[in-house]
Amino acid sequence: MARYIFITGGVVSSLGKGLASAALGALLQARGFSVRLRKLDPYLNVDPGTMSPFEHGEVFVTDDGAETDLDLGHYERFTGVAARKTDSISSGRIYSNVLEKERRGDYLGKTIQVVPHVTNEIKNFLRIGGDEVDFMLCEIGGTVGDIEGLPFFEAIRQFIHERPRGECILMHLTLLPYLAASGELKTKPTQHSVKELQSIGLAPDVLVCRSEHAIPEREREKIALFCNVRKEAVIPAYDLNSIYEAPLAYHREGLDQAVLDAFQISPAPRPDLRKWEDVVDRIHNTDGEANIAIVGKYTQLEDAYKSIKEALVHGGMANRVKVNVSWVDAEVFDKEDAAPYLEGYHAILVPGGFGERGTEGKIKAAEFARTRKIPYLGICLGMQMAVIEAARNVAGVSRAGSEEFDHEAGEKRFEPVVYHLKEWIQGNHKVERKATDDKGGTMRLGAYNATLASGSKVADVYGSTQIEERHRHRYEVDIRYREKLETCGLAFSGMSPDGRLPEIVEWKDHPWFIGVQFHPELKSKPFDPHPLFRDFVRAAVETSRLV
Repeated sequence: MARYIFITGGVVSSLGKGLASAALGALLQARGFSVRLRKLDPYLNVDPGTMSPFEHGEVFVTDDGAETDLDLGHYERFTGVAARKTDSISSGRIYSNVLEKERRGDYLGKTIQVVPHVTNEIKNFLRIGGDEVDFMLCEIGGTVGDIEGLPFFEAIRQFIHERPRGECILMHLTLLPYLAASGELKTKPTQHSVKELQSIGLAPDVLVCRSEHAIPEREREKIALFCNVRKEAVIPAYDLNSIYEAPLAYHREGLDQAVLDAFQISPAPRPDLRKWEDVVDRIHNTDGEANIAIVGKYTQLEDAYKSIKEALVHGGMANRVKVNVSWVDAEVFDKEDAAPYLEGYHAILVPGGFGERGTEGKIKAAEFARTRKIPYLGICLGMQMAVIEAARNVAGVSRAGSEEFDHEAGEKRFEPVVYHLKEWIQGNHKVERKATDDKGGTMRLGAYNATLASGSKVADVYGSTQIEERHRHRYEVDIRYREKLETCGLAFSGMSPDGRLPEIVEWKDHPWFIGVQFHPELKSKPFDPHPLFRDFVRAAVETSRLV
């Protein structure tokens, strides 16, 4: 049976619980243990799928088709363990499950209450897969004291009480603010945060204290005394130059040892950290750099493209170069020349997105990359915009556009080169969708296979003609335009196994111009960079050496 580690946060949000959880998972793996990480979010949305990227950042998609919190991306990137639907739950999903059971009569006429029915549903979720790994790390979103998080904290209290002693611990992240006027680190917010936990029946075994300044020994002793934890279990967490330094930094401060001590695992296996030492070495010891523009519509919030940014970093590691990312708002040149905004970059990436806003700018970015022979990677909507650009400016389909934009406007303005996907094959059955369906969870989601054309650029990049990648979209390039576009030089180099859905396009006469309907960034890791990002950065580096 798994040992459970519950990770909570206090004082303020955005302390880095997800990163701390991922780093701890990586450290436990380095000591030979198997791990799984999961996220419990207190918001009432069933999942993040319908939330604006400005509200919540990117939506991370699992192989089995779950739309989840971006922290699951951290978990995968640090541990290499593929996330599943059962690794993410929200209050909305919990309440939805409870109400569905009530409607079916599963509760046999009982009055439905937060305790025990909602808390039991949370505990049932926690038990899933508990016999598969050595450690189950469960991060609770939000901050202790938030009213919406109380059912989760109560469920955890019950869960810990019901398990044999020594099978569960609680790790709490807090902030030690520094007051410049007095030149002091203040421990009182941490004390109050722990007191809030204790008031609901929970007590931390390990305290991780975020601080911009070194934490003196005297302050660690004070925190340990007033928060009722061992001094060795008060772990400093300082700001880092790269998130991938976190496993080594937390190991130096004794986090993994403190956790194993809390479980009374002795002697603890020695960690093998060579993989992470190599990652950090590749970050800090580079030979050259590449300037890459990400042309998108959510550029004001970098978390909206979190996995893409990290995948570019991984591509840089693979080539031992520094990747300088610039965020370019596609709306800026919707109605003007893109050249002044894109000149000087060694490569251009156009990511996914929804809606018409900024799409004309993305089309111009694809045209700029095509005509200037600049490396281009189009992801999801970025591929569709590249196809529309080719149709308009090369294949003579002057009104080429997307059914998505006509649907938004309620009028037919375009010849739909991109159309609403109405049916596709998933496994051994056919999935059907209508434009009027609910938005949440109705896209083509999760891992699908694709067949690559022999001799194509992408087949060379992957080193294979059979791949599996994750999707999240409801619009597809219309296969009816394939012959006309291929005649002009835009090859459909990747197709679904049944040959009906275009997965990849590439310009034959271009040094590096690839558009993909899927999201390769979701599978990239620092110790295993995705082939497309590795080669995209390589192409960008070659461009940088030519200018």
